[in-house]
Amino acid sequence: MAKQREPRKGPAYHHGDLKTALRVEAERILVERGVAEVGLREVARALGVSHNAPYRHFANREALLADIAAGGFQRLGAMYEAAIAPEDATARVTAVGHMYLRFALAEPAVFRLMMGKDLAKPQYVELKAAADGVFAIVRIELLAAGVPEPAVAETLALWSMVHGIATLLLDDRIEEHGGMIDPFEVVSTFTATFMAGVRANAAPTISGSRN
Repeated sequence: MAKQREPRKGPAYHHGDLKTALRVEAERILVERGVAEVGLREVARALGVSHNAPYRHFANREALLADIAAGGFQRLGAMYEAAIAPEDATARVTAVGHMYLRFALAEPAVFRLMMGKDLAKPQYVELKAAADGVFAIVRIELLAAGVPEPAVAETLALWSMVHGIATLLLDDRIEEHGGMIDPFEVVSTFTATFMAGVRANAAPTISGSRN
C-alpha cells in the first residue's frame, strides 16, 4: 500500500503575522514572475494556508497589490529623507532625483507597479497617502529652493524627467553615444539647469513683490 503524502504544513504564524506574510510572498511572486502571476489563491497556496485566509486581510487581488505599492512608496520616501543633506538646494533636489533612480533600478518590479496603471490609487487610502507623501517631498524641496507657490508644475516637470530616465533604463532604451552614458550624471546636469531656470523665473516675481 502506497504511503499517503502528508499535507503541506504552512509556517507557524503568530497572531497578526499573516498579513505581512501574504504581502511578502506576493511581492516575491511579483519580482520573480511578474504582476500577472500575483493572486490571492496563488499566495495562499505558496504559504500553505487555506484559500480563504487571505480574504481576512485583503478584499481582493488589487488590494494586495495596493499594499505592495504603498510599501514601495514608503521605502522610497525613507530613501529621500536619508538623502536630504544640509547642503545647497540644488544638491538636495539632485539627491532626491538620484534616490528615485536608485530605487527604480533596485526594485524594478515594485517600481513599475507603483507607477503603472494596474491600480486605482485613489481608492486605497494608504497607497494614496504614501504616493502623495513622496510627491510632497519633491515639492517642499523646490519651495525651499525659492520656487514660488504652489510649485506643482515645477514638481511635475522634475518628476517627469527623472521618471523618464528611470523608465528608459528599465526598458533598455538608452544606448551608448560616444561612450557609456551615466544616468546619474544626466540627472545632475538636468537638475542644475532646471534649478537655474526656475530661480531665474522666480527672481522677477520676488523683485516685484519687494517694490
